[in-house]
Amino acid sequence: MAEANWYVVHTYSGYESKVKNNLLNTVKNRRLEDQIIDVLVPMQDVVEIKNGARKQASKKMFPGYVLINMIMNDDTWYVVRNTRGVTGFVGPGSKPVPLSPAEVESLVKGAEVVCDYNEGDLVTVINGVWEGTVGAIKAINEGKQTVTINVEVFGRETPVDIGFADIRKMD
Repeated sequence: MAEANWYVVHTYSGYESKVKNNLLNTVKNRRLEDQIIDVLVPMQDVVEIKNGARKQASKKMFPGYVLINMIMNDDTWYVVRNTRGVTGFVGPGSKPVPLSPAEVESLVKGAEVVCDYNEGDLVTVINGVWEGTVGAIKAINEGKQTVTINVEVFGRETPVDIGFADIRKMD
């Protein structure tokens, strides 16, 4: 028997969940559970910090796309391709290209913190060694999710990296 692979399907924007539900219903009705194994709308947990308030939210990692773990054959291709809201498989022409194992693994990520800080903003450190310290943001590193502020150590200004979650913007 053929091996199941992950494929990417393009959908109308905002129809990702509807496509997932429609496809799962069709799979159940046609008894294709052994051929179409899983349907995912990749979501990412994000912590948004706005005006010092932390809020947990889920966002679609790839708006307009759905991932399907399936055994590719004429029947499964037809079912997926003719699901309402699906515009086609991702790949050249009409030939779907499966994701590599490395690509599938890279989709598994932790929570990301999104902030509304800007360079020059005055912040207070709320956790850690520098708790209670006030400083202006000198640099922002989105990749490491840190900001650099200057703190006074032995009478000299010294740059220190502090995590997004450990600071609060001053009004």
